[in-house]
Amino acid sequence: MHASAQKVADAARNLGLDIQVVEFDETTRTAPDAARAIGCQLAQIVKSLVFMAGEQPVMALVSGANRLDEHKLAALCGCSRKHIRRADAETARAITGFVIGGVPPFGHARPLPVYVDEDLTRFEVVWAAAGTPWSVFAIAPADLVRASGGRVADLKQEEGGTP
Repeated sequence: MHASAQKVADAARNLGLDIQVVEFDETTRTAPDAARAIGCQLAQIVKSLVFMAGEQPVMALVSGANRLDEHKLAALCGCSRKHIRRADAETARAITGFVIGGVPPFGHARPLPVYVDEDLTRFEVVWAAAGTPWSVFAIAPADLVRASGGRVADLKQEEGGTP
């Protein structure tokens, strides 16, 4: 197992979870790639998105079928939309300890607020990145919320909404 994937497995164990990391030959970097490799619905993929709310890093765990509404994230963070920006790859790695496309929902280099897309909670199992762009693990949504310290919220951009 890749060292980054092992780091995620160890973090899960420390949180009382027994996850099975699955590593693929093909990339699982994007939600469609991951759904294809796993053979699950796109909506069951957990996109781990790192943002900056002013100077505060935050993570949004969003269903693979949804687009994040940055206005909703800003409201949850207590700031205006103009203060929300996507973290670049270098910043995301510094904050989480993982590369984009492999950022897990927990086990980060430093603690950060996490918001969980309520649409993920309608499944028995969802799939999240396990530290690399080709590794994933299955997790029950309730365990995802608990392990990430996340707050379940409406994060989905509605049809016709502004990005």
